Amino acid sequence: MFRRLSLLVFRLIGWRIVDHRPPGLRKAIYVVAPHTSNWDFVIGVFGRSIARLDNTRYLAKRSLFAPPFGWFFRALGGYPVDRSKSTGITEQVVAYFNTIPDFCIAITPEGTRKHVTQWKTGFWRIAKQAGVPMVLTSFDYGRKEITFREPFFAGDDMDADIAWMMGYFKAFQGRNPAGGVH
Repeated sequence: MFRRLSLLVFRLIGWRIVDHRPPGLRKAIYVVAPHTSNWDFVIGVFGRSIARLDNTRYLAKRSLFAPPFGWFFRALGGYPVDRSKSTGITEQVVAYFNTIPDFCIAITPEGTRKHVTQWKTGFWRIAKQAGVPMVLTSFDYGRKEITFREPFFAGDDMDADIAWMMGYFKAFQGRNPAGGVH
């Protein structure tokens, strides 16, 4: 039912999905960028439904999960993160991958909607420790596309992998082009 609504909304607003994932991908980290607007969440929820990613959860700042709307973000698959201190979230997410069948999670490596020159690195460490692939997922407001790139696994050099990913995402335009990767 929600998928039909999502397809209708995407058709009305002119967005589409470009999907290069192989069939049967059961576990992955969806690395989502550029993240420059609150609208990314709305577009992402519709895109997740269209792409049949019902098993995909997401991390978000703890304040979103406070009353009165916290139940809503949890119902949509959110896990709260306290960004003010180290809480062992990397280890928790690795444990989810090791214990929950068909677990996927979407992470915005920028960690904010503002311009950043460096990404948070937890997503890469989770992928490496859990042995799961990453799917680079772009929200391109210029083309009105969500693109799912083919999966790839973390290599032996985190800095090189992240630099390559940041370079990849430069080709995509966020809703607020001044934010995101530069």
